[in-house]
Amino acid sequence: MNLKPINDLTVFLASKYTVESDTFSIHPEVCPSNMNGELTVNCFRLAQALKTNPEIIAQTVLEFLNSHSDVLSVEKVKAFVNFTFKTKAIFRDTLENPGQILTTIKVSEKAKKHYLIEYSAPNTNKPLHLGHLRNNTLGMSLASLLRRVGNDVTAVNLVNDRGIHICKSMLAYKRFGSGITPESTGKKGDHLVGEFYIKFDSELRKELKILRDSNSDIADKSDEDLFASTEMGKEAQEILRKWEAEDPETIKLWKMMNEWVLEGFDKTYSRMGIKFDKVYLESETYKLGKDIVLKEEKEGIFKRREDGAIFADLKPFGLTEKVLLRSDKTSVYITQDIGTTLKKYEDFHPDHQIWVVGDEQIHHFKTLFAIIKLLGFKWADNLYHLAYGMINLPSGKMKSREGTVVDADNLFDDMHELAKSATLERSEDNIPEDIEERSEIIAQGALKFMLLKFNPKTTILFDPQASIKFEGDTGPYVQYVCARINSILKKAPAIKSDEVNWTVLETKWEKELAVLAAFYPDTLLLAAEKLDCSIVVNYLLTLAKAYNSFYRECSVLSAETEELKKARIALSSAVKDIISDGLKTLTIDVPETM
Repeated sequence: MNLKPINDLTVFLASKYTVESDTFSIHPEVCPSNMNGELTVNCFRLAQALKTNPEIIAQTVLEFLNSHSDVLSVEKVKAFVNFTFKTKAIFRDTLENPGQILTTIKVSEKAKKHYLIEYSAPNTNKPLHLGHLRNNTLGMSLASLLRRVGNDVTAVNLVNDRGIHICKSMLAYKRFGSGITPESTGKKGDHLVGEFYIKFDSELRKELKILRDSNSDIADKSDEDLFASTEMGKEAQEILRKWEAEDPETIKLWKMMNEWVLEGFDKTYSRMGIKFDKVYLESETYKLGKDIVLKEEKEGIFKRREDGAIFADLKPFGLTEKVLLRSDKTSVYITQDIGTTLKKYEDFHPDHQIWVVGDEQIHHFKTLFAIIKLLGFKWADNLYHLAYGMINLPSGKMKSREGTVVDADNLFDDMHELAKSATLERSEDNIPEDIEERSEIIAQGALKFMLLKFNPKTTILFDPQASIKFEGDTGPYVQYVCARINSILKKAPAIKSDEVNWTVLETKWEKELAVLAAFYPDTLLLAAEKLDCSIVVNYLLTLAKAYNSFYRECSVLSAETEELKKARIALSSAVKDIISDGLKTLTIDVPETM
């Protein structure tokens, strides 16, 4: 935080307690409303680094700040020290050169890293749905955040375009498709293929019911156990066998349907603003791990059971054994992940690899990371699974096979219409010429903001109607604050920075905005460190609410004096720049007007 009293205090404490100043930092907080002060220094948090009793540190901090020329008042409450700035000082360090806040948000060259983030990872048997949207939003926003603070980022997608689930859609198309295409039906390719995936499940369930009704001995067996006993199941497995044998007709059908889906995915990604640096296809990577497992078994890293299966002994990592090649020499899913992980490292040599995948795969990634460590790769400690919780709707959970998922494209359209209705309601008879473009910006912003508002680990309930509201903790609310400031600035005269006298801003609402502005760089850096965009979302909500409070209490264009008017215009402009930058970092656009 670039505030002179805090910077001076950091140097003073580092010297007094003999700690490295470049590794020691103080992170003040906004003072609680029931205490006197603008910022508070929590000395409990300094105690470990300074190896001193927090009460003693607090007394030292109190005495130092009491003597500082920029501090107006100080109070000590146990190990907390609350203080208030002199008006000139707080604006000098935050908004006197507002562009500096935005341009200096960078990690040090020493801390700069290259991150490789894998996200989305859809299957080519169905369109993207709401669950994918949380994945995509987390991945694209985290990539943007890490870049914003100065890191190098490579964003990749691993498309799951092979396997029995793909063969299910292929079989249903062969049986019921009658040669239809996206062009002949006017449907997006991923939607069309998804319909056949649902059709397969519908036909399979009919067969399963007949099986169970005809034999009471198997009535309690799971669908998975009975799959190979059904005609649909046997045929799907036969298609998979033919695909692996590279049967020309099977490969031709597979390529055609995959191309339909991938083209559909690209349209959905484009609407969200997603661009990948590299797209891996599972059909091209799934064999990579098998050769590695066979080689490392000969080296003694992996072991072979009596039945011929090869496994990794992961007991040293607190995990059980993991089979990597079955006794029939076929690979399991994690075998492919081993090969793909090494391939990504060979392609890009990142410092860190991050996977954005749902929390149901936590054990899978613990196992994968342990295997990479077992293989002896030093970079294995820099692998991270960004696990996120399930996303539900007011109507309940989603199920792809039963066709009860919320399709991403349909949700986009619904959100667009909700945003359009809300905008038209506010516009009354003055329908904006850019209503469609504006509605799309608001809709995408509302969706992303709501999906990012909570820590990724949280299971969330997504309500489209609530997310699009212009009031409350929503994206449109923050976008609207920006649009409101834009409207003010359009009516205001142009002001040069050297014309602004910040000392005339003395109300608590004005000073609160300056204090919050000071937190913006640290907010981005903390969010990047924690890999958690919700930190940025909640900061922007706080800043937007503070601006609205200021706007209600302090007239801008009709301020009492010209000097005060200029200062409030400059203050408004600085807040708008920060909110715009924060939303852009989250990959959210801002319409000029709402």
